[in-house]
Amino acid sequence: MNRRLKAFTLGLSTCLAALLLVGAVLDKPGSDTPYRHLGVFTEVLHRIKSDYVEEPDLKSVTLGAINGLLQAMDPFASYLNAEQYKEYVKNKDALQGDVGLLLSWKYGYLGVVGTVPGSPAARAGLVTGDMIETIRSISTRDMPLAYAEMLLRGKPGTTVEISVLSLRQQEPRKLTLTREVLAFPKLSWSMLSGQIGYLQVSSLAPGKAVEAAEGLRALLSQGAQRLVLDLRNCAAGTVEEGVALTNLFLDNGIITYVEGQRYGRQEFRADPARTVWRLPLVVITNRGTAGGAEVAAAALLDHKRAEVVGEPTFGNAAVRRPVTMEDGAAIILAVAKYYSPSGKAIQDTRVTPTVQLIESELMPESEEEPVPPETERGPKPEEDRLLEKAIEVLTKGKPAGSPTAWRIGSAAGKVPAGAPGPNP
Repeated sequence: MNRRLKAFTLGLSTCLAALLLVGAVLDKPGSDTPYRHLGVFTEVLHRIKSDYVEEPDLKSVTLGAINGLLQAMDPFASYLNAEQYKEYVKNKDALQGDVGLLLSWKYGYLGVVGTVPGSPAARAGLVTGDMIETIRSISTRDMPLAYAEMLLRGKPGTTVEISVLSLRQQEPRKLTLTREVLAFPKLSWSMLSGQIGYLQVSSLAPGKAVEAAEGLRALLSQGAQRLVLDLRNCAAGTVEEGVALTNLFLDNGIITYVEGQRYGRQEFRADPARTVWRLPLVVITNRGTAGGAEVAAAALLDHKRAEVVGEPTFGNAAVRRPVTMEDGAAIILAVAKYYSPSGKAIQDTRVTPTVQLIESELMPESEEEPVPPETERGPKPEEDRLLEKAIEVLTKGKPAGSPTAWRIGSAAGKVPAGAPGPNP
């Protein structure tokens, strides 16, 4: 063992011993305190040191333990050492070019929550559930989430190479994405048959609620009597914009509230003066619905303002801040969570639709066969089984009986999840 490693081991052991000594004095038998958990960590560290097949790199072991602890609590948390955090602060607002990926921890790698509509990542066909294996040939295994996001940003026009693991392909694929200044496309709306309006909210960047209000007024002027609000793959944007979107449909009551251990409760209530749509409404969600869109879906569901059709949402609605440490390092983690009106933490419970369906996405097998975005080809119920189901619920009501998860695919028809045959 070299002198530096010996010194690190001695210092770590001394700190742990001191903490355990204090804990032994303050701890009460049978109580569940941090000191008891620290004792387990110390014993595991000791066993690794004494029994592992070779001399361990305790610095890496400790770093892995920190990352594992953060991932267990918050899939969007990050630990940055002093050098990484200094670089993060310096570049956070300076790097204007991005590829449009929204990420979280998944199975020890960085998983794709969603993509910014029209971004380089979206054009490359990256979807919710894909995992980023490497960024600039650096493995993302145990890479801090905030640091990965920094690596993806840069000057507009420059490129970044990533490798992607996907359930749709057996082998990892390498992609070269060109960074650009992201621009969120305008929301889309249209009239469907039967006096049904359709509003697709693809992002909740600042100003999108105003666009949604414009779309709703246009649909009302065209004679719409019912509405399908499509929140599928809406992961980008802010919770505040999600609150503003909800208020367009809800004229009273709590939309959401945010609260944390050291973060005072703050409630967001509907203002009737801002409500635009008071007619029947159905919301569509999928596993790519996150953040502000989840807040909207949860509020409309809890207030029985709308049925929700589709897949359970992703689960990401929190206030995250960097918490600095004495050595210059920082932990970026959730200090407060957003709750549904009924008191459920959205990040923990997600939003479960009243009519659950599993959306089988028929994605391209290569970059040469891109699927045009819904906003470009327009909604066609006969080609979109989930939209077709939402229209059915909107016009005929929710199916009787307990909720059933159906698998939806334009080629496969409709079958219960896990069932071998079609729906009778």
